[in-house]
Amino acid sequence: MIKVNLDEIAQHPAPLRLACFMLILLLLWLPLAVPIYLLLPDSTLESTLTMIILYVEFIFLLKVWGKRVYQQPKILTHYGLEFSSLNGVNFVQGLAIGLISVLIVFSLQGLLGWLVWGQPKVFLLKIILEGLLVGFGVGFAEELLFRGWLLDELKRDYGFSLATWIDCILFAVAHFIKPLEAIIHTLPQFPALVLLGLTQVWGKSLCRGRLGLPIGLHGGLVSGYYIMNVGKVTKYSGVVPDWVTGINHNPLQGIMGVLFMGGLAWWIRGKALKMYD
Repeated sequence: MIKVNLDEIAQHPAPLRLACFMLILLLLWLPLAVPIYLLLPDSTLESTLTMIILYVEFIFLLKVWGKRVYQQPKILTHYGLEFSSLNGVNFVQGLAIGLISVLIVFSLQGLLGWLVWGQPKVFLLKIILEGLLVGFGVGFAEELLFRGWLLDELKRDYGFSLATWIDCILFAVAHFIKPLEAIIHTLPQFPALVLLGLTQVWGKSLCRGRLGLPIGLHGGLVSGYYIMNVGKVTKYSGVVPDWVTGINHNPLQGIMGVLFMGGLAWWIRGKALKMYD
């Protein structure tokens, strides 16, 4: 029964294909997730285990999806997740761009007197390693999901330009699945997330469809923010309001972060367009 349905899904419109995929993933995940939530008392361990299981099943389903729905046995490579030295170089380039971008934003705020640098109160090397690990995990998971699977599904029906905008808006919306009070509080982050999504799509185009640069760039931004925030190496002076520097000390939730992400998106887009001229 499942085989017949999978074979026929490719003929359906994108929204229905996306719904089918998510429903199958949910049905695979719930039998394992529910017992974990019921049996484990540690909420942090619960979330970690269930998210790991969810993503492992997501990758497994992607392979089945590619082989059975689109007759593409190497669907992960099609999405841009190829294991090659060139993709590795792209990843390192993206990681460097992300880390340097965060450093530039914080350094500029320091020069303007909006924050002061201090001595870290924790072992900084540990925080750096943690940040790099967290950044890689988030970058890999979100880029394979949004710039791999989702963007590909959308492009099959809507073409590159429209699919790009839908992908980026959904990417931003996905970060607001939270209580209403938290949504309102972090709403300034929405434009920056859309710009980040655009940057990642154009970054993927710049690398001829490989995901190395988007994963590295995303990871670098997350790592840089993690190091600055958890390492407590800066303290805001309060000279300007939070909506300028970033609510919750997150640059993406402030005007400066939005402007910087706009500049980064414009730069990556320019390089991508120049390559294809």
